Amino acid sequence: MMKKFFTLTLLLLLTAVTAVQAQVNFSVKYKRVNPTTIDIIFTGTAQPGWHIYSTNIGEGGPTRAEFGVDKIKGAKLKGSLKAGPGAKTMQDPIFEMPVTFFERHATFTQRVELLDKDYELKGYLKYGACNDENCLPPTSVNAKVAGTDGPAPTAESKAEEAAAAAAQGNALTTATDSTAATATDSAAAMAQVQPLDSTQTQALWTPVIKELKNFGSDTGDMTGKAWYYIFFLGFVGGLVALFTPCVWPIIPMTVSFFLKRSGDRRKGVRDAITYGVSIVVIYVALGLIITTIFGANALNDLSTNAVFNILFFLMLVVFAASFFGGFEITLPSKWGDAVDNKAEKTTGLLSIFLMAFTLSLVSFSCTGPIIGFLLVEVSTSGGSALAPTIGMLGFAVALALPFTLFALFPTWLKSAPKSGGWLNNVKVVLGFLELAFALKFFSVADLAYGWHLLDRETFLALWIVIFALLGIYLLGAIKFPHDDEDERHTSVPRFFLALISLAFAVYMVPGLWGAPVKAVSAFAPPMSTQDFNLDPVKIEAKFTDYEAGMAYARQTGKPVMLDFTGHGCVNCRKMELAVWHDAKVRDLLTKDYVLISLYVDEKAPLPEPIEVQENGQATTLRTVGDKWSYLQRSKFGANAQPFYVLLDNNGRPLNSSYSYDENIDKFVTFLKKGLDNYNKQ
Repeated sequence: MMKKFFTLTLLLLLTAVTAVQAQVNFSVKYKRVNPTTIDIIFTGTAQPGWHIYSTNIGEGGPTRAEFGVDKIKGAKLKGSLKAGPGAKTMQDPIFEMPVTFFERHATFTQRVELLDKDYELKGYLKYGACNDENCLPPTSVNAKVAGTDGPAPTAESKAEEAAAAAAQGNALTTATDSTAATATDSAAAMAQVQPLDSTQTQALWTPVIKELKNFGSDTGDMTGKAWYYIFFLGFVGGLVALFTPCVWPIIPMTVSFFLKRSGDRRKGVRDAITYGVSIVVIYVALGLIITTIFGANALNDLSTNAVFNILFFLMLVVFAASFFGGFEITLPSKWGDAVDNKAEKTTGLLSIFLMAFTLSLVSFSCTGPIIGFLLVEVSTSGGSALAPTIGMLGFAVALALPFTLFALFPTWLKSAPKSGGWLNNVKVVLGFLELAFALKFFSVADLAYGWHLLDRETFLALWIVIFALLGIYLLGAIKFPHDDEDERHTSVPRFFLALISLAFAVYMVPGLWGAPVKAVSAFAPPMSTQDFNLDPVKIEAKFTDYEAGMAYARQTGKPVMLDFTGHGCVNCRKMELAVWHDAKVRDLLTKDYVLISLYVDEKAPLPEPIEVQENGQATTLRTVGDKWSYLQRSKFGANAQPFYVLLDNNGRPLNSSYSYDENIDKFVTFLKKGLDNYNKQ
């Protein structure tokens, strides 16, 4: 059972990063059955090897096909979604349950009954699909039925429509209460804000991309800075991966193989360099695949998706338990053997490339969680769809570097530390770190969906315990199954690492009472989630709604600072604690500006879905986060967080935009220039 659970976790991780959505395509048709009935027919085509799951799948299984409703008026659903013929049923060994699926072609039908002369239905099919190696994320296909040729309404049909609308409205109201409460309560506590009329609201959404560019770039090239940061983050991840039991022992064996395969050392060195380049190509290709499948906005949505973050949380916990010695996680040996055999049968560059691919497969149990963590982090900090590619480039360069260097200078192999107990110590330390980072992913889902299961004090308490235990382990007071029982002395490096870990744990203790603890601000939940806070300094937005905040700013005669942020945004938390809490910044934000924070990953549904045109295509905004993300893209031409822009009361910019930069003086200058421009108006 445990083995199947670990296999499932790995498959679900591969689902998030390697799914190829072009493998399944759906079309939609509408059939008028009779004057009061319409069938919405979804027809799917899957490539060979792929299958689409049907409707009758129990809880705990793969994603089943379902029909969802965004808006319905003058009509009602007649029954549930019906699957067409041709489905197959089999016992799934991973989910340990029977599943029903279609192999090449799938048909689903949703019947709609018309209740009124004027009717409209906006809905979507949500489905899941897999092949033998990976799966697609849950995918939606939109459908719309509208017309004025329905039946004359009867008393019975009016009652049914009213009941359906009330049920839908109650569900939406319940889901959005927690999100709307912050802005509504804040506004009511300060003043009775006069709502904006339609003309004023339209002006607030008018694009100002050219106006922002006209202000120049006082804050420098933030995208370039982000790229350097992403490459560095990937490089550090590659260095960490080197010192794992899956990768380090391969270095001398591989380099020795290349040097011995030819009597010509020059050719051996050339082959080793080619091997290193092949490793880079493989990992960069992975980054390009993810960039192609997703995109900056889709990656951002994925990084705050509850299912994805919970899966990643579970995956890191499982890997941590494995690193502690609880069990071994390996990919099927036949994968690596197949590639290895192919490499032996081929010659030239192809054989070297296949050997590099073998390394990637063999080392997955150690590099997998590092790569996954890297991809999640860069998806929200890069501000570019190329962020995964840049991150993977840094990772691959660090991973390939020792193979190339040891081939160029083979005598270094004699002085390199051999595999042994120290590698297991590294593995256990990584286990502690993965356990700590796992909480970050659970926290993102907790914040995005408002569960309040892991507020700031709970998060800090768990981190304090984890890093205290890490320090105790490094001092030798805790032993895990694969540790050397004969080791009696604590080495000097381990002592200093233990000192750092224990000091870090003590450093976080005041955070339980509201201390900023800036070193962990990027990972811990925001201060607003902490119930017991002795820190009198609180810099929080009065509004989380754009129109309400702008209406209040117009009434009070103050400029606005728009803060495009996210529950899972690491750099946003850094800016809030490292910059906003400075006395000069705090005074400007609280006294001279109206601060509006817009969370682009807020999952609360909108009272009614909004359909907009973007890049020549129709896009449906279903959540509050969708709305603010669209505002940032359409009005300001940006998609990265944090993103700060200063506006006058008509929604026009007062200065250039500002992104992540912890230079307090620069941020103060940014705010003061905007204030000066507002006063000149």
